[in-house]
Amino acid sequence: MALVRKGARRIVVDGTVYRWRLRGRPTYFQGLVWSPCTFAVERADTPGTTLVVATNEPHPSNWIGREAEPVLPSGVAAAVRLALHQGWTPTAPGSAFHLDQSAGFTPSP
Repeated sequence: MALVRKGARRIVVDGTVYRWRLRGRPTYFQGLVWSPCTFAVERADTPGTTLVVATNEPHPSNWIGREAEPVLPSGVAAAVRLALHQGWTPTAPGSAFHLDQSAGFTPSP
C-alpha cells in the first residue's frame, strides 16, 4: 500500500530518502482521543512495505482540545531507525509493518 503523495513530506535517514505522512484529519477514535496519533513512512524511490507508527500522543487536531506534541522529523527518523532495527524491510512487498510506541498514552474517558 503506497502513501498518498499529497501532504507527504520528504526525510533523509542515514542516506536513504523516505516519505512520511500524518493524517490531516484525525480518525473518529483519534478525534475523541481514544487512540493515539499515527503516521506512515515509506521509501521514496522504491515503495514497498509501509511503516505505520503509533505514537504516545493524541492527534494534534483532536476534537476535545487535548494538548498534543507535534510529530517532528527527528521523531520520524528515530522511528525509522528503530523499525529497521526490528526487521522492517521497506523495499519488500507486503502488508504494513506496525511499530507501537504508544506506551504511556492515556485515552480520554
